[in-house]
Amino acid sequence: VQLVESGGGLVQPGGSLRLSCAASGFTFSSAYMTWVRQGPGKGLEWVSTIANDGSNIYYADFVKGRFTISRDNAKNTVFLQMNSLKSEDTALYYCAPGGSEVVTRTPRSMGTQVTVSS
Repeated sequence: VQLVESGGGLVQPGGSLRLSCAASGFTFSSAYMTWVRQGPGKGLEWVSTIANDGSNIYYADFVKGRFTISRDNAKNTVFLQMNSLKSEDTALYYCAPGGSEVVTRTPRSMGTQVTVSS
């Protein structure tokens, strides 16, 4: 399994970013995909999950209405559109195959850093 996250950066409060996660080494179109994050000094936190065909989507309460998860099975890529960013969204963001249980596993990818600051 290989996962490469990208799209992070420094953004002001209220700004937007779009994260991407390119996946390989498994049957992407058959896998639920999940984004998790780890803020400074915090543990892993589940953010969002999307079903293999995109038919079911789940969000943590703290991102509902601000973040949108999507996927492109033809490109083996999952996305996280993040709007109305807050300072508390500052974290290292990771993607992984699976559902919310992903938050119990140590990430094996590099992640992409999101910093929200003025």
